[in-house]
Amino acid sequence: MPAFRTLDELDVADKRVLVRTDLNVPMKDGRVTDTTRIDRTVTTLRELAGRRARVIVLAHFGRPDGKVVPAMSLRPVVAPLAAALGRTVTFAEDCVGPIAESAVAALKSGDVVLLENLRFHPEEEANDSAFAEQLAALGDVYVNDAFSAAHRAHASTAALAQLLPSAAGRLMQTELEHLTLALEKPQRPVAALVGGAKVSTKIDLLRNLVAKVDVLIVGGGMANTFLAARGLEIGRSLAEREMADTARAIEKAAAKRDCEIILPADAVIAPALQSDVESRIADVKAVPSDQLILDVGPATIGLISHRLESCRTLVWNGPLGAFETPPFDRGTVIVAQAAAKLTEAGKLLSVAGGGDTVAALAHAGVVDKFTYVSTAGGAFLEWLEGKELPGVAALTP
Repeated sequence: MPAFRTLDELDVADKRVLVRTDLNVPMKDGRVTDTTRIDRTVTTLRELAGRRARVIVLAHFGRPDGKVVPAMSLRPVVAPLAAALGRTVTFAEDCVGPIAESAVAALKSGDVVLLENLRFHPEEEANDSAFAEQLAALGDVYVNDAFSAAHRAHASTAALAQLLPSAAGRLMQTELEHLTLALEKPQRPVAALVGGAKVSTKIDLLRNLVAKVDVLIVGGGMANTFLAARGLEIGRSLAEREMADTARAIEKAAAKRDCEIILPADAVIAPALQSDVESRIADVKAVPSDQLILDVGPATIGLISHRLESCRTLVWNGPLGAFETPPFDRGTVIVAQAAAKLTEAGKLLSVAGGGDTVAALAHAGVVDKFTYVSTAGGAFLEWLEGKELPGVAALTP
């Protein structure tokens, strides 16, 4: 992990502090429906306000493609942000120019203002230096607390950090510290559980993991691709048969690295992905041609749970089956609960994130029982792939 400054190293009293946050929250009919990202963001904002900073919140919402789209305004976020923060939050109708300048000039020490959606300006996603300079003119100090946007080289995540004294916010700091503990400086043995639909979207991830972990557990549609690559009949199951050579190459690389790969030994199969359909357990070597593999079976659940008992670190990305449709959620739920139990007993450091992972773990009721669950999607995956994240690199002295 690159070295970076934290809030402990910044003098913020009476200074204008630009804080890049992730407020890209779920919304329906102009109302925020899930405040998780807001709740995680306020730790940094509350600390800065408490230290008498003049807090200027930068964020994006949706993909307006550089145009002003009223439905993607950040205004609806103001009230839930203020409620979570426990203090008044004002709002500026733009993030640069006279409107933003006036809103910032009105701030007193301890005040907080939220500026309008950065992505209403095409220069944001273009990482435009002139746009970054306009943002920098609003502040004296820059804090990046949006790990979930750290994989984007945008003006507010990359260029801006070069123009002002900068540091990581508490959420960014927490993310990076846990990711370091999970893969860069882990307690071994290390297990990685990777699920999801397609091998093709996670080739870099799998290649990086087999070089770093001791056990790689593959589930979901990805596991079907590996099973098919081994020559097994998988019926009508979701798989990328054209990725067979890639799957075999990953297994070969794992063998060279002494990385154990765990694939399903048995599966829950059914003729269709429906909650009311009749399902049964089958050995993966005996899947009928007209059936779908939709979850791991009890033998596989036991195998994975038992193997985790001998591990000290777990990185989790993706579900083991079609967890959105019971009863095909059983494998994900039971293994997640087993990992949570080991974590609570102090036997396992568990870090999870990316894609459907948060939803899957929430469904299992274990989000608060893992060591750390990241709300970042693309950034978490790119970090697992071993890629440099522009938003993190920009904070390096």
